[in-house]
Amino acid sequence: MRGAHGATGWDAMGVSERKQRHREARERRIVEAARQIAEREGWGAVTIRRLADEIEYSQPVLYTHYANREAIVAAVAVHGFAEIAQVLRDAVQGAPDPVAATGRAADAYLSFAAEHPALYEAMFVLPTGLRFGKEDTIAPLREAFAALAAVVAPFHAETGAATEFFWSALHGLAELDRTGRIRPEARAERLAFLIRAVVTP
Repeated sequence: MRGAHGATGWDAMGVSERKQRHREARERRIVEAARQIAEREGWGAVTIRRLADEIEYSQPVLYTHYANREAIVAAVAVHGFAEIAQVLRDAVQGAPDPVAATGRAADAYLSFAAEHPALYEAMFVLPTGLRFGKEDTIAPLREAFAALAAVVAPFHAETGAATEFFWSALHGLAELDRTGRIRPEARAERLAFLIRAVVTP
């Protein structure tokens, strides 16, 4: 059936889909640009004006996608949670036993934090408004938690609390290491202590 302007329903659907794809592509460009600037210069350099200049969009266009800088940081963080979930799942593939899987996951987590400091800062340090442990917690956050829970589950009936302990300990180690507060040469020893604490019922 044709509308007033001669477009069929299928044509209208195609236009709508193209608009949505273009919108998603613009959002990806904004997020990627924010992450790249943060990785090069730190999050202090990431502003709406700077992003607009970087990707050659007007500031009003950016505001149609993200209400403010915090929303952009949150979008970067969401990508980070999806990435770390995959990193953790990949790390434990083929582990010979649950203890080895726990060690691989811990090592992968700390390596991710060290290799992507700006991304990790968006995920855990900067204000984003992302909600954890709630009914409305979004999928990437849930999946990252689930990837850690999977390695803790063989050792603890109360998986939630045990996973929160494991994650908290890893985050503390990652942040202390990132800021140079603990000895880098003792990293393996610290990990061994943590793994023993997690796998001991």
